[in-house]
Amino acid sequence: MAVVQQFCGKFIIFVPMAKFIIEGGHKLSGTITPQGAKNEALEVISAVLLTGEEITISNVPEILDVKNLIELLQKMGVKVARQAKGVYTFKADEVDTGYIETEEFVQNCAKLRGSVMVVGPLLTRFGHAWFAKPGGDKIGRRRVDTHLDGMVKLGADMQYDASRRAFHLTSDGRLTGRYMLLDEASVTGTANIVMAAVLAKGTTTIYNAACEPYLQQLCKMLNRMGAFIDGVGSNLLRIHGVESLHGTTHRILPDMIEVGSFIGMAAICRSEITIKDVSYYDLGIIPDTFRRLGVRLEQRGDDIYVPAQDSYEIESFLDGSIMTLADAPWPGLTPDLLSVMLVVATQCKGSVLIHQKMFESRLFFVDKLIDMGAQIILCDPHRAVVIGHDHRITLKASRMVSPDIRAGIAMLLAAMSAKGTSTIENIEQIDRGYEDIENRLNALGAHITRA
Repeated sequence: MAVVQQFCGKFIIFVPMAKFIIEGGHKLSGTITPQGAKNEALEVISAVLLTGEEITISNVPEILDVKNLIELLQKMGVKVARQAKGVYTFKADEVDTGYIETEEFVQNCAKLRGSVMVVGPLLTRFGHAWFAKPGGDKIGRRRVDTHLDGMVKLGADMQYDASRRAFHLTSDGRLTGRYMLLDEASVTGTANIVMAAVLAKGTTTIYNAACEPYLQQLCKMLNRMGAFIDGVGSNLLRIHGVESLHGTTHRILPDMIEVGSFIGMAAICRSEITIKDVSYYDLGIIPDTFRRLGVRLEQRGDDIYVPAQDSYEIESFLDGSIMTLADAPWPGLTPDLLSVMLVVATQCKGSVLIHQKMFESRLFFVDKLIDMGAQIILCDPHRAVVIGHDHRITLKASRMVSPDIRAGIAMLLAAMSAKGTSTIENIEQIDRGYEDIENRLNALGAHITRA
């Protein structure tokens, strides 16, 4: 319930944030199915702006970030219909080009990290777009240079508007394809450039392109819409521009981050669960990385079975040195799962160095784990050494605040394994990436209450 208080002669509305109350120590069992992939959803939903024909997308995760992006598209004039749970049709045949020039539009984009993905489609189809400094997780500096540099190389004119704190991108005619070598294999940067290039004149070559499964999915969807992209799945993409695109249907992959989170959840709770329909061969190195932490898991068709274990022993490298888990561009380990793996390692046997290379603030949540009794040495903003308890010392219940999506789910896993009752505040961050998470986990035997 909102509370109205008077302060300095003004009335201010305070809206309490939701929180999770978690009774830890319960064993889990049963079957769970991952939601559709958040990161893919933000890309393919933005791509509907590239055509005026109808596009149907299924397995859409109905999470906060995706809902906010869909609401933004509706404000732009895109017709959106929810056909069933997770199934949406989009038709961008009457986009309000006046609205996308307004300050309100820029402010709405600034609140949503995923809004960066509409820039390429708007610029290439309508000749203008605003690139606002995006919101999202508080995990340190996140560069947008790759996006902007790619648009300029395709022929866009860029001006910075200090009053709106946003870049204005314009193009007098069709963008023009060219060769570009990206300074980083940015997933969203590559996706944005690909979407801008599909309607450009000539051929665009992107070297050092990201090649994550979600970007492959975007490229496959665009090809079904009439685009001509080759090299899909590699770091060298060639996009041969076409005059127009048409409608299609698309199904979003299961979310690999949810799959990894559920593996970690089973391990830290020493429980037996089955994760259904995971698209196993799109998980890359994730299963083997959990195996390095001593987690046994089996592929059963397109499912993953995680048996209950009393102990999980962290491997060492062949020369006997301490295991290091580090993020890297695909097919390396996704940075979004390092927080989960760090929490799992606190209850394994042995030690591991967690090296978070991409974001300088993502490891700061370990202070809360240390308060819960975990043995962690935070070396610097990017590295932490975890000395596992092997479940001989159980984590203690605590009160925490979720700083971002991935730290939030890691805190939830820690609370589920801890003795006593924990509280996690600011769970809106968790809601941004995980759909109805408390009810889905309670169905497995967890005791989580939303307050």
